[in-house]
Amino acid sequence: MAPPKKPRRTAERILEVTLDLFNRFGEPNVSTTLISAELNISPGNLYYHYPAKDELINALFLRFDAELADLLLAADNVRNVEDAWFFFHTLYELIWKHRFLYRDLNDLLSKNRKLETHFQTVLARKQEAMRGVLAGLKIGGALKMDPREAAPVAASMVVLQSYWLSFEYVKDPRHALEPERAGAALLRGAFHVLSLLMPYLEPQSREHLFKLAGNYQS
Repeated sequence: MAPPKKPRRTAERILEVTLDLFNRFGEPNVSTTLISAELNISPGNLYYHYPAKDELINALFLRFDAELADLLLAADNVRNVEDAWFFFHTLYELIWKHRFLYRDLNDLLSKNRKLETHFQTVLARKQEAMRGVLAGLKIGGALKMDPREAAPVAASMVVLQSYWLSFEYVKDPRHALEPERAGAALLRGAFHVLSLLMPYLEPQSREHLFKLAGNYQS
């Protein structure tokens, strides 16, 4: 007989439920009262662990930041479009997991100074990782690019990642960020980031990218 599972710590349960609510309804639409009601705990119990809503946001961001840091390390291992496709799809999965950050990014940054400062570091690390992807594709013979073009292309890739879910949301506010739409949204995001490289990809690599996208779509 399997041993009984250990109960999850209250602080961890609070973060899990808060992340779900933020993702479903958007952070501005979720109050600490709603979070405590969803958890079936008193507001005082919630405040004991997280005295302010900003502390919940910051704790969730730190989780995201740690996962992102691990993922971005893989950027230097990209050598072909298949590697790149997998890398960006995985990156969008992580963004989707914490989509409230991207859905309400400008609003969150305007209200939370700590998050504003830390997200600037995230953007810088992402740009460095994008330059790593470009360098790796060049080493692998999949891409030809003037070194002077790398920085603006890398910046464009980061912009597209950062605001892709906002674009999806604007197109279909009622349904775009629902879980059943995740697969299609992630596919489009990954493909459009890689589409920025189309002018620089070798013909064989460009065709392989179209094939990869077509396989996933079908």
